[in-house]
Amino acid sequence: MNMIETKRLYLRELSIEDLDDLSEILMDSETMQYYPQPFSKEKVKGWIQWNMESYHHHGHGLWGVALKNSDQLVGDCGITMQEIDGETVPEIGYHIHKDYWNKGYASEAALACKQYAFNKLGYDRVYSYTTLNNVPSQKVAEKIGMETYKVFEKNGEQQIAQVAYKK
Repeated sequence: MNMIETKRLYLRELSIEDLDDLSEILMDSETMQYYPQPFSKEKVKGWIQWNMESYHHHGHGLWGVALKNSDQLVGDCGITMQEIDGETVPEIGYHIHKDYWNKGYASEAALACKQYAFNKLGYDRVYSYTTLNNVPSQKVAEKIGMETYKVFEKNGEQQIAQVAYKK
């Protein structure tokens, strides 16, 4: 089921059938360089299941990002409920296959998720966070209109949170 459509992409619910394609992304050490370690196949399966549960509990989660012209899954992007410095908030996250970096797909998908969060889900603000050294993700957040919110610690690491408010 397609949740969001953009000029070049559609975002749809993940399913267990996405395990191989998503594993190629989340098990890659370069793609996951800002995580403690790349995912295992079992963790990718759990990731998909976690998002499927999130669709039912929250009405959103990370969706598969597919190219319109080929149906190729190139990543995930969406809205999950995350804890930022003791507060549970809607957070836009994304992972894009390294073969598709620097083509604007993360920004395109994240902007569509921000609009969906405001216009369909009724949130008045959305966040994004990452480790301090993950500058590429911070730039994506800036491109979609987010500003620095705070620096905080999570899992023993300094994180930067960015926020966008509904106008």
